[in-house]
Amino acid sequence: MRSQVPIPYLFVVGCPRSGTTLLQRMLDAHPKLTVANDTHFIIDLFDPPGQASRELPLTPDIVEQVKSYPRMSRFGLNAGEVDATAKGCSTFIEFVSRLYELRARKAGKTLSGEKTPNYVRFMPILHDWFPRSRFIHIVRDGRDVSLSMQNWVAKNIRRGKIRGPAKWSLWEHDPVATTALYWMWQVGSGLRGSTGLSEHYVQISYEKLVAEPEAQLALVTEFLDVSEAREMIQFHEGRGRPRSGRSAKSAWLPVTTGLRNWRSQMAKEDIFVFESLAGDLLTSLGYSLSAPEPNGQLASRIDAAKHWWQSHELT
Repeated sequence: MRSQVPIPYLFVVGCPRSGTTLLQRMLDAHPKLTVANDTHFIIDLFDPPGQASRELPLTPDIVEQVKSYPRMSRFGLNAGEVDATAKGCSTFIEFVSRLYELRARKAGKTLSGEKTPNYVRFMPILHDWFPRSRFIHIVRDGRDVSLSMQNWVAKNIRRGKIRGPAKWSLWEHDPVATTALYWMWQVGSGLRGSTGLSEHYVQISYEKLVAEPEAQLALVTEFLDVSEAREMIQFHEGRGRPRSGRSAKSAWLPVTTGLRNWRSQMAKEDIFVFESLAGDLLTSLGYSLSAPEPNGQLASRIDAAKHWWQSHELT
């Protein structure tokens, strides 16, 4: 018998490097929730994203694309289970819903969702496809995001992978300005996309989540209409992999404050550039600016970044 709850039940979204994985792990530890990690497939199957309608017929080609999608291994279903799920589905949306239902049953849980940070730019589309699903948008100070993102990109480049903002041509010339624009793009898209989602959307602060996890998780569980669960704070127990050089994410650390501190770890010139580009959004979200002394020598960096942004028409 089909579940009567909306499936997918929730989407965790936000600019990458903003704590989406931490929140996903906390939610996934809840006795009723299973939350997939970064599968991307719902949106990425279509180019451009969002071209599909709710009535898009399910075809054998779409089923094959889902099975062969590189990140589907993270979803926890094998090819046979995907094929079996497709039987009797007439639309892509119905197919996706049943995949999440099966994932929940396999996990012995009742509610199934997804964490893919980049879905922050596609919430209106996802809301149209799954009108009862809920969205949790986690926001982190963009200057700390910049530090984390630069480190993450550098590690991936050493492995031969170009990811995230490093795909933008501006990265080669100014990584800090690039991360400022990237953060503005992702977070700004989410804020604009939240219009019309009403009670289906909540925004939480990464800083508050790590400073007072119990209180913030109480707000999240209330939003999701599930009971509070100690397991969410204990998500890391039995999973820890501490080793020198590993990130907090890779080591499965518990909730940890102070992983990034732009005030002590970011050069004054970089703070000036970031705030010159993204200061309005920072302050609108409640973050204070460092109020650095005017620096005309950095005007060329700022102007180059603004020109790049205006010429690329990102939405």
